[in-house]
Amino acid sequence: MGKYFGTDGFRGEANINLTVEHAFKIGRYLGWHYGKEHKCNVVIGKDTRRSSYMFEYALAAGLTASGADAYLLHVTTTPSVSYVVRTEDFDCGIMISASHNPYCDNGIKLINSKGEKMSESIIADIEAYIDGVIGELPLATGDKIGRTIDYVAGRNRYTGYIISLAKNSYRGLKIGLDCSNGSTWMLAKNIFDTLGAETYVIGNQPNGFNINYECGSTHIENLCKLVKDNNLDIGFAFDGDADRCLAVDEKGNILTGDHIMYFCGKYMKANGLLKDNTVVTTVMSNFGLYKAFDEAEINYIKTDVGDKYVYEAMQTNDYRLGGEESGHIIFSKFASTGDGLITALKIMEVMLESKQTASKLCEGFERFPQLLVNVRVSDKEATLGDPDVRAAVAAVEEALGNDGRILCRKSGTEPLIRVMVEAKGEAICETMAHRVVDVIRAKGYELK
Repeated sequence: MGKYFGTDGFRGEANINLTVEHAFKIGRYLGWHYGKEHKCNVVIGKDTRRSSYMFEYALAAGLTASGADAYLLHVTTTPSVSYVVRTEDFDCGIMISASHNPYCDNGIKLINSKGEKMSESIIADIEAYIDGVIGELPLATGDKIGRTIDYVAGRNRYTGYIISLAKNSYRGLKIGLDCSNGSTWMLAKNIFDTLGAETYVIGNQPNGFNINYECGSTHIENLCKLVKDNNLDIGFAFDGDADRCLAVDEKGNILTGDHIMYFCGKYMKANGLLKDNTVVTTVMSNFGLYKAFDEAEINYIKTDVGDKYVYEAMQTNDYRLGGEESGHIIFSKFASTGDGLITALKIMEVMLESKQTASKLCEGFERFPQLLVNVRVSDKEATLGDPDVRAAVAAVEEALGNDGRILCRKSGTEPLIRVMVEAKGEAICETMAHRVVDVIRAKGYELK
């Protein structure tokens, strides 16, 4: 991770530590870098945050000032930007979103011409330009100045692609959708309606300030209620930019990314679609998932947290399924990033092809109780390196033995230390997690 860019782009509070000047300079550098030998073309998408419009215009101004043409997808999903970049003739893509964060935050995600996350070397050069280490770049003049182009057609092509992936009609099925007042607020309903479903939609009234607010994949209790109250067959909850999806089964139970990887992995194995019989997970996946995979004789590997690392492992070995418990699920045959809409369609495929309900598909996976405590800290590195904090973690590891685990890690996008404990009971999780959290607070690292 660099000074500004973390595992999922440049994140910060709008006009506090992520400003229009940052966005303008990012646009200036990208337009200059990719426009050295030809006319540079960049596609830009955004979510529904009020500040996304501001950053869209700042990025476009920087790009066009460097001579690039900026193609605007307007409100769309992060996966759609990835799709448009990799299937059309664009040098790179930009998504303006802070994903599941509150509306006051925003982010700038950079995507290369293959629809993957931008290389660290280019990001390092962008950061050097922002900090003035690289000198001022030449401005385009005369007929070399770039332009902005309305590119709704690109978003429409993505929608068509998603619909084409569905193997079955959804006619006769009642499906709930929580769009998080974000990027899928119109898109998800259009897709499921087209496929014949009877849709029940919440989180589809964005006003610029309510993205992720008590809705979407981070507040899935609303979808649980919607499913139970209306006797729906299944529900899907997306986050703000729709690169993740969680689900709710017909009984109102939450299906995490681990549940999804479990039954999709079994289905793909049974149909000869699981390369090397392997699923890629992160260290945050639940103990129960690995026990279930062992029982199903499915192999797995663990990466660092972040869909970036999951995809790198998948790309290196040509694995077809991977993801995170949070709902970032990657089906690499169909996308180069997590795509919540594709995940929803693949869940539907498994249900319909297997002729089983979502709850039935989850049988065989028993989730270990888990507690995740987030502590806002002044210095992530110092906190994790503190001898007393390290000793507390080691003491918990010894106490849990083979009956659980603790994971203490820093967030890649926020000033947080995440303390996660899995054990045989919730009370044990609570006790063990706070052994570490209490030390972090006692040492004065917590931000009040």
